[in-house]
Parts: sequence; C-alpha cells; structure tokens
Amino acid sequence: MQRIPTFSKGGVHPDDNKVYSREQAIERLPMPGELLVALSQHLGAPAKALKAKGDTVVKGEKIGEASGFISADVHSPVSGTIKEIRKVTLANSIKCDAYVIVPDSEQPELPTEKADWKSQEPAELLAQIKDMGIVGMGGATFPAHVKLSIPKDKKVEAFVVNGVECEPYLTADYRIMLERGEQALEGAMIAAKITGASRIIIGIEMNKPDGIAHLKDIVKEKGYPIEVVGLKMKYPQGDEKQLLKATINREIPSGKLPLDVGAVVANIGTCNAIYEAIVLKKSLYERVISVTGECIAHPKNIIAPIGTKMSDLLEFCGGFSSEPEKMVSGGPMMGFSFYDTETPMTKGSSGLLALEPKKKYRSTACLNCGRCVAACPIGLMPAKLYRYITNGEYETAMQTSLMDCKECGCCAFVCPAQLPLVHTMKTGKKLGRKKK
Repeated sequence: MQRIPTFSKGGVHPDDNKVYSREQAIERLPMPGELLVALSQHLGAPAKALKAKGDTVVKGEKIGEASGFISADVHSPVSGTIKEIRKVTLANSIKCDAYVIVPDSEQPELPTEKADWKSQEPAELLAQIKDMGIVGMGGATFPAHVKLSIPKDKKVEAFVVNGVECEPYLTADYRIMLERGEQALEGAMIAAKITGASRIIIGIEMNKPDGIAHLKDIVKEKGYPIEVVGLKMKYPQGDEKQLLKATINREIPSGKLPLDVGAVVANIGTCNAIYEAIVLKKSLYERVISVTGECIAHPKNIIAPIGTKMSDLLEFCGGFSSEPEKMVSGGPMMGFSFYDTETPMTKGSSGLLALEPKKKYRSTACLNCGRCVAACPIGLMPAKLYRYITNGEYETAMQTSLMDCKECGCCAFVCPAQLPLVHTMKTGKKLGRKKK
C-alpha cells in the first residue's frame, strides 16, 4: 500500500466538521449599509490613512498606505463616502483606526480585460502585488510582496501552495479550488515566476478528493508544471513547517524560514488573489469567508467586501438556529473568540464560526502523562513550558524553545487535565520578550 505523505512529529485528528458548508457554493453578499475598513489588515505596522471624514472613495482605490517594510496598502471595497474614522477592536483584539464607509447605491463593474503577465518581468509583477495590497489569505496575513521578495543570496527551488485547510469547519479554500481553481493555478504560476522556483507543488488533504481531481484535470489541460499532492488528514498539516515536511521532505530549523530550505509557501486563496491583482488589476478588497458551525441557520461560503460587519454575514445566513456558546473568527484551533457582532471582517478572516455549547471540564493538576509531548508537531515539551511560565520563569521558558511554539492547540486538544496550555504559551512569549 502506498504511504500517504504527511509530517512526522505529533499532530492530532479533530473531527473536520466541514459537512455544514462544504457543499455550499460561493454566494455574493448583498451590499451592506456601511463598512468598517480597518487600517490594520495585515501582519506588521498599520497602514497610514490617506483619506479623511467626508471624502468620497472609489472601489479599489488606495485609502491606506503601507507604513513600514512589514505592512500593506489598504483599498476601498466600495465606491462611497467616508462617514467617519473611528477606533475599532478586531477579532484578534487589535485596536486600530477604521474608515466607516457608506456605499453608493450603484457600484462600478470590474473591467473584463485581462493583462498578459507572461511578458512582464518578475520585478514588475512584484510591484503590482505590493500596490494591490495582497497578503496571506490563510489567516497569517503576511504581506505577499515581502514573502515573494527573494534576497540575492537565496535560491527558491520549490513554490508550495497550501490547499490543506486543515482547520475544522472551514471550507472557503475548498470552494476556491472547485470554483476558481483555474485562476488559483495561474496565480501560482505567476508567483513561481516571481520567485524563480523550479518546482510548484500543491498540497491538499485527502478529505477533498474532488478538489484534488479538479486541480489535476486543470493541470493536465493547461500543461502546467504543477504537482498536485494528496496529503494525510492530520492537523496542523497546513502549517508551513509541517507542509514542507509532507510535500518536499525538508525540515525548517529552529528560528529559520522556508526560504532557508529553498522554499516559499503560499495559501491557495493568496494565489487566487495574486491572479486577480495581476491579470484583472483588482486590489484585495473582498474575500471568501465560511460562515458555519452548529448554531448557524444556513451555513454558507460568502464573498464579501473587506470591512463587512459580522452581523451582516450572520443575517445573510439566517442568523442563529440556536444560541452559540462562542463565536470564532477563523478556525476553532487557532482562531480568535469574539463577542461583538459589529466586529468587521478583515483580509485574514477565513471563517466565522458559531459553535454549540460543549460539556465543561474543570482543570486539574498536570498528570505528567506526556500526551502533549506526543502531540506537539514541533517536538516541544508543553507541560514543562507550562510549569516554567506559571512559576514566573520566563527566561528559562524562552531558553527552552518557547518561541518555536506555533500556538496550534494540539497540546491543549489532547490534555486530559484541561490545562490552558495555548493561552499560557502566548502569555509566556509576551512576558518573556519584556524580560529581554
């Protein structure tokens, strides 16, 4: 029997719960009454506001300018008027300025003319990606132009596309594969040209057999030099360290990046956004988001403007079928719990989950069972790190590879003592940095 590729250390197998929305084709959200477009849509420094209260904006126009190397431009998702600029709290608890934009009754159509990227130089393509505000769409929101800027002393052998979507419930990437697969593959070809990669590999978990088959058909029809690889269902297969181990059998050393092993990783939604930026000249002002979970009346995959309030997404899905215990932006393993339905979605909002109440268990003392060690995909010792941090030994925790923790949640998922391991790791990192 042929071995299905996967990573070697740790990992867990949560129920994927994708049944709620996997068959729901992408639907466009009716235009909301107002949008809250945050200036912190990405990892790094918030964008600098280019507009003021009362200004009119045009769909796709740059309204926020990158304010540092790790930063990205922000564009208006609609044509309309800026009602005000006010502070908002995003689902990840970041507080920043946001434009309150009231859309016009009529919106311009996207031009249908397609640009030829094959005749353009990599530097030209990279500049356009920067100008269009493209960031990682898998949730990390790292500015794409930074990731695709390859230093002269580095060489990229493999451009690896993350089509894993290993987080339970989420199906936005899966629907992009099925409905926009041709665009996403062409976006991968563009990114490979920019990076100079000699191989293009797409990793997809085996719970998406129709997605794998569909992309293989497109690759065959177009004659693209792309390998589509089916991967074993195991969380966190979508993390770049685990994905590179599964697809090209390379391990990223502690403190290093994929580039240090000759690879660049990008989400399949990011590849679709790159295609739209280069071929359609469309800035990143809307995205596909999965609105799902046991408590959603009609789960859907929705394409919505950046800045849409969660309340508008919920209304489009018929609201709650029952009272949720919590709402999560992103996936249940690494997403962010929030309570305010006026919270706006951002470029990194891959999902809006409404989850049913779960049986509560009281935390007990650590049992020293070692399950967290077995589950950690990085090979850390979460129980030991937990003790260091709770005892205030932050420097010792930092010296014991705390910063290598990806906060994936595998340790907490298997912990029979119900210890708040991920929360403790996050706290330890913050306090450990302050001690330096």
